[in-house]
Amino acid sequence: MNTQATPSPQFYLTAPAACPYLAGEMERKVFTHLVGHRAAEMNDLLTQGGFRRSQNIAYRPACEGCRACVSVRILAGEFEPGRTMRKLIASNRDIVGTMLPPQPTTEQFSLFRRYLDDRHQRGGMSDMSALDYAIMVEDTHVNTRLIEYRIRAPGDGIGDKPKGELVGVALTDMMSDGLSMVYSFFNTRLEKRSLGTYMILDHISRTKTLGLPHVYLGYWVKGSSKMNYKTRYQPQEHLTPRGWERYRPEEDALENAFLR
Repeated sequence: MNTQATPSPQFYLTAPAACPYLAGEMERKVFTHLVGHRAAEMNDLLTQGGFRRSQNIAYRPACEGCRACVSVRILAGEFEPGRTMRKLIASNRDIVGTMLPPQPTTEQFSLFRRYLDDRHQRGGMSDMSALDYAIMVEDTHVNTRLIEYRIRAPGDGIGDKPKGELVGVALTDMMSDGLSMVYSFFNTRLEKRSLGTYMILDHISRTKTLGLPHVYLGYWVKGSSKMNYKTRYQPQEHLTPRGWERYRPEEDALENAFLR
């Protein structure tokens, strides 16, 4: 009989730092390391409990006096795109997404740098080097994939790996109950394609095909305009002190109207 106890994860708390989403607020995070043979299992459990993954770290907000960060997951099986989203999918029918091992390339990094320069010049990732990018992709003990999105070039066969322009990349964790979008970036100059929206819709479609229920989008921060897009994908659930509950936009709108 094996009486050896299974090691439990050790959790740590970061020092306070300025919140990147809400002016005047300070943020703290609780985190643990995702390493060893149980890393994938722990990633599943922690993601379902409101954590996010960055490299081999799982973290969640632990701010004093603020609970604005809310974990969001789309109910993929129930999701049906509306008219605008269907038009978007149709307009991007020449884009092909290919799932690949988490192996960084120079082409990906070039797109990543352009994305940061266009969208996040003052963000915490703004000075990331090619080595930093490689670590972000490769430093994982869980079931991670890269999905490359390319515009299919003339002459590409259906079974061929697309050779056209790389316009988007998603770093995605494959979980027991769905897909978790860890980080994504795209060509911001192709505004009419709305590539950020398209990649989320593609993840929903992939999750349906896998017969799994959820697409994890990370945190929605009420009051932050940067995060408003996450509530467009209905139905979805938010993690509350009572567990995962279906988000009802009409109730949120009523509350906002009352507060005004």
